[in-house]
Amino acid sequence: MPNPKGNAQNFENQPSKELTEQLNFRVTKEMKEEVKAQDDPPEFCREAIQKALDEKKGK
Repeated sequence: MPNPKGNAQNFENQPSKELTEQLNFRVTKEMKEEVKAQDDPPEFCREAIQKALDEKKGK
């Protein structure tokens, strides 16, 4: 049975940064369905958020 709390070491993040925080926000039903259709929805969201943050820093 999988650990319901998850295991941060399984994610593709930098080894020095643990995934300890959670972020919740509302999206449309269509957005949720598209994200859920991705191979790895949590990693997809992390990458998308990081990309947006990086772009914002660059401006």
